[in-house]
Amino acid sequence: MNKRELAGILTGAGLITAVLGWMLTAPYLGNEGLARTPGVIIGGTPTPALDDFTSLNESVRGPLQMKQAGFPPFVTYLSWVGTPKGVITATHPDEALWAQRVRDRGGDGWLRIGDATFTMEAVEIFGDERIAMMGEWADMVGITLDDSLYEGSAPLRDFEVFFWKPR
Repeated sequence: MNKRELAGILTGAGLITAVLGWMLTAPYLGNEGLARTPGVIIGGTPTPALDDFTSLNESVRGPLQMKQAGFPPFVTYLSWVGTPKGVITATHPDEALWAQRVRDRGGDGWLRIGDATFTMEAVEIFGDERIAMMGEWADMVGITLDDSLYEGSAPLRDFEVFFWKPR
């Protein structure tokens, strides 16, 4: 084997290692820089839809993972709150890729909450219903609609809201 063939093999192995590393480690938990890098594997145990998702509010802390159907198959972290009929998710009004995909292609996807992965469908919520749902979300985290999650971010009142129901 000559040096050129060896370099090609090492380059290919390096690329495969990088892609597999990315798939198995992303998304990172956070909201800045590399933390917004999506992964492609959602994992979890396929679980039938619950009759009431509020029980998850107490048993699962932190964000959920969401993966939409279709391409690109990215997994992202979302803020959420369970309700009797589904799951409320919210995002900054910053033209997030996942939110735009829900608008453009429909909301079919999966939500992983803890170890359970549910087949769900998202619908964007507007008007007074959006404010009411953000109010539920704010109550769960113990802040008001006029508060920001961190310095420089939009107040919760301005967040984009999507409601996920079982499909």
